[in-house]
Amino acid sequence: MAIPRIRAAVLALHWQVNVIRPEGFFGPMLAGPVAASGVVPRAATFHDAAAARGVPVIFTRFTIPVGEGELVRNTGFMRSVGAAQTDFRPDSPANQLIPEMIDQPTMVFDNQKLSGLAGSKLADWLSDRGIDTLFLTGVATNLTVEQTARHGTDLGFVVHPITDCVAAATAEAAASSLADLELTTAGCLAADQALAMIDRR
Repeated sequence: MAIPRIRAAVLALHWQVNVIRPEGFFGPMLAGPVAASGVVPRAATFHDAAAARGVPVIFTRFTIPVGEGELVRNTGFMRSVGAAQTDFRPDSPANQLIPEMIDQPTMVFDNQKLSGLAGSKLADWLSDRGIDTLFLTGVATNLTVEQTARHGTDLGFVVHPITDCVAAATAEAAASSLADLELTTAGCLAADQALAMIDRR
């Protein structure tokens, strides 16, 4: 269903070398499934199509600056990245956006949280511009995408995960996460459905 006078943004989550590429920190877990899924070219195409329609495409990166910023080592995930934090420095080659998307961002927000909306000024940036609807792409579906989707919903945004522009370590993990998000967000959409919603503004 179209949302009248929609003010939307794409949140492109963790499209960085450390997450997507074999040489990255999470490469052993995610690079193979990401490549096999074909999600990178689909998401890049969606980002370009949204931008061509005037929708900002906001990228988030998980980074750890010297001094650790707002990193809290309260989960196994955060302890593991904290132990390897030099790989996550903002200027580290391993932590740059992947080449297919390097020229796509309207803005890039860095943080030390799993949710792309936590630990930065991103939520305020969106609200200050009257943006109320978020289309989520990224890796991994059951990690940053799900955390950001739930967080965004609690903040009052209308959130739509883009089903063909996300991926996880296994197809089963991705499917389970999207099934939950279908209930806890405004609903999952395919990329063409999201573009059609934008076109009906």
